[in-house]
Amino acid sequence: MTEQEKIELQDRIQSVQERIARAAERAGRDPQDIILVAASKMNDAERVRAAIQAGIRVCGENRVQELLEKYEQNAYEGADLQFIGTLQTNKVKYLIGKVSLIQSVGSVHLGEAIAKAAEKHGIRQDILLEVNIGREAAKSGLPPEELDDAIARLSEKKSLHIRGLMAIPPVADETTKNLGYFNEMHQVFVDNLTKKYDNVDMDYLSMGMTNDFETAIACGANMVRIGTAIFGARPYQIVSP
Repeated sequence: MTEQEKIELQDRIQSVQERIARAAERAGRDPQDIILVAASKMNDAERVRAAIQAGIRVCGENRVQELLEKYEQNAYEGADLQFIGTLQTNKVKYLIGKVSLIQSVGSVHLGEAIAKAAEKHGIRQDILLEVNIGREAAKSGLPPEELDDAIARLSEKKSLHIRGLMAIPPVADETTKNLGYFNEMHQVFVDNLTKKYDNVDMDYLSMGMTNDFETAIACGANMVRIGTAIFGARPYQIVSP
């Protein structure tokens, strides 16, 4: 990276942090309660290290292979590492012991696979249950009506610690910025706060990305996953003239 690129990255991070703070304050919340997860997909180890040097404290990766490559290059030193993408059961074993939190647990089957791998390693793995709040056929995640059963079943796994919920709503429209889905998701989260299970603590509601994170914060998110606003457009997001 050039020095200019590092400056631009630092400026974008500062801008995002300021936007998070303003969104929290507008909602009457403490900005310190909002966790910024830098979604570092398709950004190499050098750029990830530069982001951490510029103030990023949590990195989130979408792809297991990419995470492993950057992990071997010490890309995440000085930051917490989480997995936020679609996860296949046969790749779970590569994450255990490397990530603090697996956010995208969208089925009981996947949760059971994580529990089995974590037990083998003698650790207790923190997870979030992914809710398909838009009920989109093409997306992973638990339908809201199946969440109670999933929590009850996975709470029996002593090698799992359910720390909350995450969601990826449909692509935000410019008018509402997913307000309806975020409100619905927050209600699902609140409904589960009062339920008592072993191995379950509803600490985190992870929702909101570059195009809608301020709305998500207004609706109760305390964890947002932001990539483009931090690292700039990824190659597939750039439209040729």
